Amino acid sequence: MREAAASPGMPGFAARAWRHPSFLVGAGLSALLVLAALLSLVWSPYPPAEMDIPNKLQPPSAAHWLGTDVYGRDIASQLLVGSQNSIMVGVVAVGIGLAVGVALGCLASARRGAVEELVMRSSDFVFAFPALLSAIMLGAIYGPGLMTGIVAIGLFNIPVFARITRGAANAVWAREYVLASRAAGFGAWRITTDHVLPNIAGVLIVQATISFATAILAEAALSYLGLGTQPPQPSWGRMLNEAQALMFQAPMLAVYPGVAIALSVLGLNLMGDGLRDLLDPRLARQR
Repeated sequence: MREAAASPGMPGFAARAWRHPSFLVGAGLSALLVLAALLSLVWSPYPPAEMDIPNKLQPPSAAHWLGTDVYGRDIASQLLVGSQNSIMVGVVAVGIGLAVGVALGCLASARRGAVEELVMRSSDFVFAFPALLSAIMLGAIYGPGLMTGIVAIGLFNIPVFARITRGAANAVWAREYVLASRAAGFGAWRITTDHVLPNIAGVLIVQATISFATAILAEAALSYLGLGTQPPQPSWGRMLNEAQALMFQAPMLAVYPGVAIALSVLGLNLMGDGLRDLLDPRLARQR
């Protein structure tokens, strides 16, 4: 009854993945991000918040692989520990969007009518408040911080996943095997769990990967503006903020976190594009 070709576990998936350059490059860059975060949990060259003013703005050396910033803090240590925030923001924010957005999208697709209209118009309303504006409002009420940024990004992800889930689910509800299930007396909940969700899983996985990249970029932007991660916790966005006053004196202070953000976002986007190709049954048959 289900379309086996749409499943991530389809035969030959691993073999096709090895022949997909974009997926391999994206997966490699994403793996580096995860490894950096895992490594920083147990080791970093120096405590990231440790100041050493006499040795500030040092160039790369054996003691400090990427040099030190204006406060004498080790840049390599800050980059490693800062990757933890990127991972956490991506996981939690995308998790919020998936949990709530997918449920609302499935509800709208299964019920149609007034329920679908209510869900979609509510999504339009949330879209009027992007993550930055939501973070400003939440920061004014609860104060700026990492959790404020996570909640703001997560709320913005909800209508994204709701719209994509509803559109993909509507296509599944029109399939013959779903019509047969309805004729057999199966309820909307049973059809959603047995047929709809398994057949839209590929679409949701791809969107989750892309939303993960967007969440990393949004967290960096919020931290750059002072609305995200607060001192002394390292953040790539705040490193960029601190480096802007020293662009001519020490331009590499901005290059390092900028490259880290760019590679992380690039890797996740490439992996998302690769997954889209690999999980699409029509493209899968061409490879």
